[in-house]
Amino acid sequence: MNRSLNTSRIVCIIAIMMLIVSIYASALYELQINKGENYLQAVSGTVTMTETVPAARGSILDRNGEVFVYSKTVYNVVINRTLLMKADSPNSVILDLCKTAIENGINYVDTFPVTKSAPFSYVADMDSTQRSRLDTYFEYFGLDDEILASDLISWMREHYDIDYTLSMEDARLIIGVRYEMECQLIMNIPDYAFCEDADANEISVILEQGYPGVTVKTSTEREYTTPYAMHLLGYVGKMNSDQYEQYKDLEGYYVNTDIGREGVEATFEEYLHGIDGSITYTTNTNGNITGILSETEAVAGNNVYLTIDIGLQAIAEESLASTIKSINEDKKENDDGAQGGAVIVRDVNSGEVLVSASYPTYSIDELLTSYTELSEDPLEPLFNRATQGVYNPGSTFKMVTAFAALKEGTITRYTTIEDKGIFTEYPDYQPKCWVYPDNHGVLDVVGALENSCNYFFYTVADKMDIDPIADAAAKFGLGSKTGIEIAEAEGILATREYKKEVLGEGWWAADTLLTCIGQGNNYFTPIQIANYISAIANDGTVYETTILKNIKSADYSETILEGESNVLKEVDDPYGYLSVLRQGMRAVAETGTAESVFGDYPVKVAAKTGTVQSETSDNTGVFVCYAPYDNPQIAITVVVEGGGSGSALAGIAKDILDVYFEADDYSASSGGEYSLIQ
Repeated sequence: MNRSLNTSRIVCIIAIMMLIVSIYASALYELQINKGENYLQAVSGTVTMTETVPAARGSILDRNGEVFVYSKTVYNVVINRTLLMKADSPNSVILDLCKTAIENGINYVDTFPVTKSAPFSYVADMDSTQRSRLDTYFEYFGLDDEILASDLISWMREHYDIDYTLSMEDARLIIGVRYEMECQLIMNIPDYAFCEDADANEISVILEQGYPGVTVKTSTEREYTTPYAMHLLGYVGKMNSDQYEQYKDLEGYYVNTDIGREGVEATFEEYLHGIDGSITYTTNTNGNITGILSETEAVAGNNVYLTIDIGLQAIAEESLASTIKSINEDKKENDDGAQGGAVIVRDVNSGEVLVSASYPTYSIDELLTSYTELSEDPLEPLFNRATQGVYNPGSTFKMVTAFAALKEGTITRYTTIEDKGIFTEYPDYQPKCWVYPDNHGVLDVVGALENSCNYFFYTVADKMDIDPIADAAAKFGLGSKTGIEIAEAEGILATREYKKEVLGEGWWAADTLLTCIGQGNNYFTPIQIANYISAIANDGTVYETTILKNIKSADYSETILEGESNVLKEVDDPYGYLSVLRQGMRAVAETGTAESVFGDYPVKVAAKTGTVQSETSDNTGVFVCYAPYDNPQIAITVVVEGGGSGSALAGIAKDILDVYFEADDYSASSGGEYSLIQ
């Protein structure tokens, strides 16, 4: 019997067959085309890796192009976590690797902040970066941040499946490396540098063992070419959590990025820091690269030129150190001696700082290896006295008092006052002139500056009271920040308001007498004092200080930013009273308290000495000067805690002036107009 074919059934069968074929075809396409590489890698044992290519940090140079700091290429032994964890026994590999390093005297990176042996405890000198990493680790695994170190070790031993037949010391070795790798993973950081800046022998010793996932990669490290200007230059280090929040949205910053932590390195971080590149490649299970998939070149950082002159900086630091050493060799048995000091050298016709020296200082190696000892040293070698130390100015303040008296009409250029030794206007406070029981005789204002006569300034200050003096000091920029790019203190300007609001006391006549000669509650930084002396020298312009000459591109072909010498304020001097101050300062150098050093000096110098008396410690010495007197170019301020008299510090300024006016290397700085007579 013939049956007729059901057309609709045939159509349905064909449609189902076509659907099945299309599903299989789509699956095959996905497997072979879209995901073919992944499956091929899985079968062949290859892995796709993406790595960061670190950018070189820009260099820091002096005004003449001498390099202070640059980035050198180093070789790091790194561990690729992905490849290591594919090994049969990762913990055994890690333990063997650590023991190989220890047996061969190879330092390796283990920042896990727990002691290396039982009884386990957190390290006493844990820094902020270690603390931040540990907190991140605790948060990621839900651990109590108050967990005992011994309990943490037990938890980690179980968590990382470390064989309990191993000793606690061996387990701690493994934990240190597993912790580093875990932190890298949590914070999405690529390879862990097990051994940084490895030499050829260290690399050979480790690589010849054939550890899985252990390779050598290049990176960069800061190299310091000079032991000078450490307080100014600063240093780099891993960012902490607060710094990461500041930089995380900027290109090229990751949680383990090295950034400037102090000084110039920190101030100009975003210029010095380059932009990292990246490379994506395939590798086999042995870690050998089998192909490059993509590559982005790293962009090096810009180069920062400072206004500092390395030659002058070196002379200033060496002279300051030797002078302090000499003072301490000659100190009396019960004296504390000189504790520290600072030197500032300024271009008086701009805001450029040529020297910024602080003593005691430190080396970069000491900073990296002995930070705790440095930070606990009572002499505070990490403290930058040049911009952050605050001091009574001593008699170097007398030019302020003289200027105020001239401007107020209290005296004229030729007003004379007889030094009577003791100022007897008040029964309960009768200060003496520093030469008492002798006296200076009859002096005008120039003579008073030349001889640093306290009695003269007591007399004129008592007639004015404090307000005109404080106003004049403020006009010279004393008691306010100078604008320098690194950290600086504001200082204190003694006023009625300050004493009432801060000290809760009224102002007395004795306060005026103390303040007018540079004692009392006036506390200024050496860089403020240098600004003040520069304004006297240049006829009244107070410049914003700067250490930036310019910033150039990585290849030095383009200027990215020029430094500026902005004017902060102008000292109003329509009647030329500043010239009277200059005459007095010239007399100090020629025939006064600095005559022994500058009396017959071939370049005319204007100077002032200061001695800050103390009842509890040795006197602080202050010395200021500028030169040449008739064509001012540079100003110098020297402060030494426990340095005795300011005149004892004049030799430091002389050493600097010798180099500035003599050496051919500094002819550009001096305008080539002066040279010392040999």
